[in-house]
Amino acid sequence: MNLENSAPEGASFSAIAASESELGFAQVATKKNDSTKIKVEGNGTMDSALKVAFATKDMEEINAHFGGAKEFVVYNVSKEGFELSEVIKTDTSDKEDDDKTDFRVRALKGVNIMYSESIGGTAAAKVIRAGIHPMKVNEPTLIVDVLNSLVTMINGNPPPWVKRIIQMKTEHDVRQDRWAEGE
Repeated sequence: MNLENSAPEGASFSAIAASESELGFAQVATKKNDSTKIKVEGNGTMDSALKVAFATKDMEEINAHFGGAKEFVVYNVSKEGFELSEVIKTDTSDKEDDDKTDFRVRALKGVNIMYSESIGGTAAAKVIRAGIHPMKVNEPTLIVDVLNSLVTMINGNPPPWVKRIIQMKTEHDVRQDRWAEGE
């Protein structure tokens, strides 16, 4: 699939190594804040999905430091599975240090969880203030493995903060019964 000719004037990006049948129809959104977002239109069946971004150098592994990531691949993840949502390309070569972090945080607007190989304390604080949960991996990790783990977790008993994001109703918890009985 070659997307080179569909970039808006002044924007550039490299083609994604996947076929159109794997991704659905791809289109480029307007260039905002010097980042290019490649939107992927899926079948739209991902109700109450988490938006999960991965800092990557190769679109296959979580293998980039947040501060040095040139692209983030974003997936929708729900009980039903996962689908590619968009690819966010960031070029911060013309920005100062703090501006680079702020730029990346703005580019990730709408993302619930962001995985990276590492992230500095100041950057993590800015990511958290933006409502994004930063997650670190200790070594390069396949994105598909993390996606499968997230689907399994959502279908099991996800932590309360994940339930809030996906607006999942909590099953009856017998441990709460003792509080209702006044013990």
